[in-house]
Amino acid sequence: MKHVIEDNNGYRIFYSKGKPIKKEDDLQILYRLTWFATESDVNREVNNGRGPVDYKVSRGDKDKTLIEFKLASNSQLKRNLQKQVEIYEKANDTKKSIKVILYFSEEELNRVNRILRELELTETENIILIDARNDNKPSASTA
Repeated sequence: MKHVIEDNNGYRIFYSKGKPIKKEDDLQILYRLTWFATESDVNREVNNGRGPVDYKVSRGDKDKTLIEFKLASNSQLKRNLQKQVEIYEKANDTKKSIKVILYFSEEELNRVNRILRELELTETENIILIDARNDNKPSASTA
């Protein structure tokens, strides 16, 4: 999904008339499409007691991963990165999770990186940043 958004013009789905449409639901729907016809069990808004996680992907009880999507502009991003997914992990009996953050501007990227530094999460492999900017993807013929 990251590759499609960043390298295959997938970022365009988040724009209307040149303006970003910042809806976490759109990102979640796009993510669901990436799992079409797989052997994995993919469920959205799973609530096992401590609130709904965006996605739970599993292949049985011993192999499950939680995926939580956030927009970089989310005012609660720092708090969510600190605690939210870990609470969901406990409720879903897993230690595997992925946090996906979608950003639309250099300013948003800088904010995310600042928050990650403050929380000492800059080297965390399960945090994925997706660049949905429309101002930094020139055509290969003009680059």
